[in-house]
Amino acid sequence: MKKLINNILFVMVIVSMASCKKDYFDTRPTDSVATSTVFQTTDNAKMAVNGLAKMMTMQYLGTQGFNGEGTIKMWYGNYPGNNFSLNLSSWAPIINATYNENVSSIYCYYPWYYYYKIIANANAIILRVDAATGSDKDKSFIKAQALTYRAYCFLMLAQLYGNRWDDSNGGSTLAIILRLDESTGDMPRSTLLDTYKQIYADLDQAISLYQSSGESRAQNFEMDQNVAYAIYARAALTRQDWATAETYAIKARTGYPLMTNADYNAGFNTPNREWIWSSYGASDETLYFYAYFAYIAYNSSASNVRSVPKMISRELFNKIPATDMRRALFLDPTGYTYTTSTGAAASGSGLYKYAFSLHPNIYGTSTIYAYMQFKISATDLPGVGNMNHFRSAEMYLIDAEAKYRQGKPVGDIQNLLVALNNTSGRDPSYTCTKTGTDLLNEIKLYRAIELWGEGFDWFDMKRWGDPVVRKTYANGGNFITPLAVTITPDANNKWTWRLPLKETDFNTLAQ
Repeated sequence: MKKLINNILFVMVIVSMASCKKDYFDTRPTDSVATSTVFQTTDNAKMAVNGLAKMMTMQYLGTQGFNGEGTIKMWYGNYPGNNFSLNLSSWAPIINATYNENVSSIYCYYPWYYYYKIIANANAIILRVDAATGSDKDKSFIKAQALTYRAYCFLMLAQLYGNRWDDSNGGSTLAIILRLDESTGDMPRSTLLDTYKQIYADLDQAISLYQSSGESRAQNFEMDQNVAYAIYARAALTRQDWATAETYAIKARTGYPLMTNADYNAGFNTPNREWIWSSYGASDETLYFYAYFAYIAYNSSASNVRSVPKMISRELFNKIPATDMRRALFLDPTGYTYTTSTGAAASGSGLYKYAFSLHPNIYGTSTIYAYMQFKISATDLPGVGNMNHFRSAEMYLIDAEAKYRQGKPVGDIQNLLVALNNTSGRDPSYTCTKTGTDLLNEIKLYRAIELWGEGFDWFDMKRWGDPVVRKTYANGGNFITPLAVTITPDANNKWTWRLPLKETDFNTLAQ
């Protein structure tokens, strides 16, 4: 941790989003902007918060794949999950989650490095903005945003490096390091319970400051009160604090109605009325072939997509009703021939032509696979787009699960699923009469369908304690043999990443 924090500079202060003036501090090299200058005024401090947003879409560690939050979604949420298929046998250690205990691996280190980099910069804002020249309402709003970032990062770290709640003995197991200041000395890990207490405390303070400031955000990539509510809901769900999860899920989705079917089919690359918080992306803010959309967007020109299209699991696809518009977001191979060991469609084959007829914007040299995804596309090549982090659909599903866990009236839970799936227009034939365990399984199923590809798969399976069960085509799935594995909840350190050596080698108390 010492090395990590000591190397952090306020680079992000002058790396503004496209909506901000790009000549800000242009006369100063990034490493010469003194901290005193950064927090001289609230206008400068606003740029520092803007920089936190930019940090979520930057390239890290000199490796093309580490692209901020997109890497977390893809390599830590999608790849090792149950419902995300890709023919990439060379990535079996990540996809099969066998690197969790490889403390010298860069994949073990990356989330730790990335989130603590944001936390360290958020801490500087939290500790210094009160002394800046500017209005109190501006100071309150800026501090609230920094607190919200810190809470989000602590939550993501807790999910990766902490036990699932059921394995934590009421939160007593050790989790992460709660650095709340600019110190770089040795510091022990906090318990999982104390970690969630700090997340709650940060969000409580942030919400109070948002309310007292009376200000509102201008762009979807900025933090605001609804984002704090959404993080609260997700944290409480993971913490199994069901009543809190229910309360904040309802608050978070207020003012953010479910998107239309037209929006749903628009590529998940541009904020719409349902998006609560996202990261900004534009052609002049791109990482090119290293960007998140260059790894997943079906129309990308990047080899990561052209050679290895991303697919929904065959088993999940078969559970999507024929009347559900979300089924058309994936290539249905029914009636066509393809290679049944890999899902590949021969160039010029019927399935190949069918895919291009459905989506002419597929890059011309792309390979075509059965069940490949058409949900997420890029607005520009090779991989440009806005990346969603929270939307109202997740809040409906959190609300439903929280109500179920509390034993709330079955009708209320069923109505939430009807609102998400039927009233929204996603599936006008959807009804829900399920009860008991079948109702919980229905919630899980529609989390998998609704949130597919958005980075939830592994995180959900971990917190539920459900096994990952992947099958080959011969056994009814669509995973290649090296990836067709079963991963039980007790495997691989109970799905918990160990602290990387780059932390423990320099922090003797972090064991």
